[in-house]
Amino acid sequence: MSRQRLDPRTPLSELHVHLGAAVTPAIMWGIAHAQGIRLPTKDYWAFRDLITVGRRKRSFEAYLELFHWTELIQSSPIAVERSVYEVIGGAYRKNNVTQVELRFNPMKRNRGGEQDLDHIIAAAVRGMDRAVLEYPQVRAGLIFCLDRGFSIELNEIIAAKAIAWQSRGVVGIDIAGPVVEGFSFADYTDIYRACRRAGLGLTVHAGETGGADEVRDALVALEPDRIGHGVHGADDADVVAMLRERGTVLEVCPSSNLNTGVLRNLGDVRRVVRALIDGGVRFTVSTDGPEMLRSYLRDELALLMRNDILSIDEVRRAIEVAEEASFLDRAPVIESSVAGRSVTMADGHAPIPIGARS
Repeated sequence: MSRQRLDPRTPLSELHVHLGAAVTPAIMWGIAHAQGIRLPTKDYWAFRDLITVGRRKRSFEAYLELFHWTELIQSSPIAVERSVYEVIGGAYRKNNVTQVELRFNPMKRNRGGEQDLDHIIAAAVRGMDRAVLEYPQVRAGLIFCLDRGFSIELNEIIAAKAIAWQSRGVVGIDIAGPVVEGFSFADYTDIYRACRRAGLGLTVHAGETGGADEVRDALVALEPDRIGHGVHGADDADVVAMLRERGTVLEVCPSSNLNTGVLRNLGDVRRVVRALIDGGVRFTVSTDGPEMLRSYLRDELALLMRNDILSIDEVRRAIEVAEEASFLDRAPVIESSVAGRSVTMADGHAPIPIGARS
C-alpha cells in the first residue's frame, strides 16, 4: 500500500462538479427553510440522508434521484446565488481548489418556466463574483448542461444563453442526464459547432452508463475538448486511440463511478485508469458531487494513491492536465449564433439577452 502524500498546499483544479451535488446539506437545509419549501422530513439528519448517497444501494438511477430535492431547493435566483457562492468558497477552504468550473442546467432551476431564465443565470454569476471577490486566489467559471431528456429546441435555448452570458463567466457547455431513447449526439452537431465558434469550451457526458460506442459517437459528432467520465471508452482500444489522437481529456470521477455502479470495484478503477495511461490518454480527476458523495477532491486523489492506482507523479500529472484543459482562459468573442438566433455582446461587458422564451 502506497504511503505517498500530496502536499496539502498544492493548488487543485476541479473541472467536473455539479451544482446540485456540491452544496453542503446544512446550507441546503437553510436555503429550503428560507424559501418555505415543504420537505418530507423535519429532522435534519434524515434530510442529510435524503440528499447524499449514505447507505443507498449503488445504482445510477438512485444517484439521479438525489437531484430531485437539490434541484427543487435551488430553484430560485436567491437559492442559486447562495449555492454557487458556497460551492466555490467551500472548495477553496476545504481543498485549496483555486480553479473550479461549476456546471448546472439553468432550466432545471426556473420551475418549468415560472421564473425568468436570465434571472437564474444572473444569480449564478453574482454568486460566482462574490466568491472570487472574497477569495482572490480562486478563478471560476460556469458550464451550462443541456439535457438528454429535453427537446432540441429547449437545449438550443440553453446553448444560446451560454453564448449570451459568456462575457460574464460562462465558459462551456455540456450534455448530461440519463440515456433517453431516440437521443443522438448527431442532432447536436450544429449547436456544438456554434458554441465552438463562439469560443466556449465543449464537454459532454459519455461512456458512463453508455459503452465505448457512446464515447466514439460523441467524439465524431461533437468533437468535444473533454468528455465527462468516459470510463467505458477504455474498453475499446480503437476508442482509446481516438481519444489520444484527438487530445480529448477525460474527466474521471472515481467515487462517483463506484457509487453509481458504473465501475464495480477498485479493480475496475485500476483497470480503466491504467488503460488510459498506457494508451496515452490525458485525464483529470474530479468529484462529480463532493457533498452528495461525501468525498472531496483530495479524497479522490488520496483514494487513487492509497490503492496504488496512481503514483504521486501520476497524480501531479493529472493535476497539470486539469490546469491545461480548463476552459477558464478562453476569450469570449463578440458575435455568434445558435440555430439562427443572433447573439450580440455589448463591448465584452453585460450580454444583450436573446429573445428566446425560457
